[in-house]
Amino acid sequence: MRGSTVSDPVRITLLAILEELDHPRTAHRTRATEPALELSEIEERLSDVPPVRRGSVPVALALGLLVRSGLVHARGVGVSSWTPQRSAHQLYQITPEGRKYLVEGLAAAHPLS
Repeated sequence: MRGSTVSDPVRITLLAILEELDHPRTAHRTRATEPALELSEIEERLSDVPPVRRGSVPVALALGLLVRSGLVHARGVGVSSWTPQRSAHQLYQITPEGRKYLVEGLAAAHPLS
């Protein structure tokens, strides 16, 4: 995704967030062993994505859009964090609809010849 030719900075950021949430190297796991990340982890992982690096698309706003659209699920306050001595306020997970959007977005960004 990061080398994609998609030119819409919001779409690039949305797909990058979904890609990170779908990636198996997530730090948190819910009881159902689904990957989940905190906002700060997502922001750190997307720091090399051009619209994020330039500050043109705030990750928190893009993540909020994904949550409101049902493509990402926010898990509640007070969940234990993977880092000792702190709690995660929100953990974010990709939904099945989010995976579908991600697959379609990646296919559009890299069409087969």
